Amino acid sequence: MSGAHAHLRRFNHLIGEIDALYHEAALRFGLSDSAMRVLYTVCVEGGSCPIAEIIRQCGMSKQTLNSALRRLEEEGTIVLQADRGRRKRVCLTDRGKALAERTVRRLIDVENSIFETWTQQERDGYISLTQRYLDALQKGLEVMK
Repeated sequence: MSGAHAHLRRFNHLIGEIDALYHEAALRFGLSDSAMRVLYTVCVEGGSCPIAEIIRQCGMSKQTLNSALRRLEEEGTIVLQADRGRRKRVCLTDRGKALAERTVRRLIDVENSIFETWTQQERDGYISLTQRYLDALQKGLEVMK
C-alpha cells in the first residue's frame, strides 16, 4: 500500500469518526442530525439565515432540509420569513434561541476551545489544506459527470 493510499484511508476514517461524534452529540441533545445542523448554522449566523445559505453550508438535500425545517417549525423552534423575492429566511424563535443555547451553542464552545489550543499557523494550515482538498474533490467529481 502506498503512503498516499494509507493516508487517505486514515483521513477517511477520521472523517467518519468526527461525523459519528457529531451524530452522538445530536442524540444527546435529543435532535436529529439534520435539525442539529440547521440549528447550528442558524446559530452561527446570528439567529437568522437564508435557506440557501443553510443548504450551502450543510450540504444536505433540499428534501432533507425541508423535512427538518417543517419539524422545527412545528415545534416552535423556528419561523420562516420572506427574504428577497421568493426566498425564505430561517429565524430562531425565543424557544429556538433557548434550545440553541442548551445544545449547539455548547458544541460551538467546545469547537472554539479546540481551535484556541492551536496556533494561528496550525489553524490557517488546517483550513487551507481542507479547502484545497474540497476544491480538488469538486473538480475531480465534475470530470466524472
